[in-house]
Amino acid sequence: MAEKVKKTTQTGVRDIGLDMEPPKGMCKDQNCPWHGTLPVRGTILSGTVVSAKMQTTVAIERQYMRSLPKFERLEKRTSKYLAHSSPCMQAKIGDDVTIMECRPLSKRVSYVVIENKRK
Repeated sequence: MAEKVKKTTQTGVRDIGLDMEPPKGMCKDQNCPWHGTLPVRGTILSGTVVSAKMQTTVAIERQYMRSLPKFERLEKRTSKYLAHSSPCMQAKIGDDVTIMECRPLSKRVSYVVIENKRK
């Protein structure tokens, strides 16, 4: 049985169980999956940041296609998610980000930004 080889990680960076590069910057946020103690689980989604006006929270819009069997066509739909963004992620409007499910952080925030793919 082949063993999984772990990449050498930076000091102070946790292994969250995904094959993603940790952010370059450091932060002291307790709700950061890389530098804090927040566990991540479940759904992984990708989208675009459409609002970054809140403190440590960003709004992400995700587009997807839905099938309409009656007309044998696809329709384009969008969904908005609120996600916690740590200071080390530096998510700005227009950035493509990956978010992952976590425990509820507030009434509407149950996702956290785990990767920032800048445009």
